[in-house]
Amino acid sequence: MKPFSKIACIGEVMIEIVGQQAGDAALNVAGDSYNTAVYLAQLARGTDCRVSYVTALGQDTFSQRAVAHMQRFGIDTQHIERRADRNIGLYAIDTDDAGERSFTYWRSESAARTLFSTPCAVGLDLLADFDLVYLSGITLAILPPAVRAALLDALATYRRNGGTVAYDSNHRARLWEDARTAIEVNNAMWAVTDIAVPSVDDEMAIHGDTSEDAVLARLAAAGLTDGALKRGPSGPFDLTRSTAGITFAPATRVVDTTAAGDSFNAGYLFERARGAGQAAALKAGHDLAARVIGHKGAIIDV
Repeated sequence: MKPFSKIACIGEVMIEIVGQQAGDAALNVAGDSYNTAVYLAQLARGTDCRVSYVTALGQDTFSQRAVAHMQRFGIDTQHIERRADRNIGLYAIDTDDAGERSFTYWRSESAARTLFSTPCAVGLDLLADFDLVYLSGITLAILPPAVRAALLDALATYRRNGGTVAYDSNHRARLWEDARTAIEVNNAMWAVTDIAVPSVDDEMAIHGDTSEDAVLARLAAAGLTDGALKRGPSGPFDLTRSTAGITFAPATRVVDTTAAGDSFNAGYLFERARGAGQAAALKAGHDLAARVIGHKGAIIDV
């Protein structure tokens, strides 16, 4: 597969509220595909690779805070819809003693839900500007059904014209209309995906698979033969089945598992973007995720 110099990450960026022990709260900027964009942009510093984030925001001060955050990390912001009648979404995060997290969301009226909706200044024709497009199950879940269908059609056309699509089925059940819709949309998305980077837990939750082997068999039947199946501390499974004997050391320190999968995707996709082999990409993704979960919060400086 050819190297990529222009990458678009599509989805929702939000304000993250993190509770502190003293009862105070810290405000951060985060979101699943956005976290991946931030790590990709950091890894791409000093290279000819450009990372853009595609979303819709309001014109409120917190939306502007998100734009400034992107610019700080060198993310291209020219493909952002700005809505005068919407604001950025919010979520609060709590972590337990094992580093596992729970979330509370305020996103039902977020501007990101209007991405690619008429009227819009940011249309689906922008896909043609990129070599690689990355999105997640959350990206699809927040969009209205008609816009979601149009995006799937546009991705199919984009691939026919030589573009490459990467997808993570990152699953939040409450964002979908119902379980059947989640299954149908994910199946449709896999049909237009070149590089798959799902997590085994998400795939089992969506489809009701009872084992990792069942997940792998279903992905193979869907024609997904490129990418990685994330398996937490066990390390990623190579969907290309072209590597052998690779071992992945588990993280030595787990503080907060937020963005573990998002950072894996960034490390993995960046190596693929610059033409590295599958073994190097798998290791880069796993190593970056192990580093990120040793710190509190979704985003660290790398």
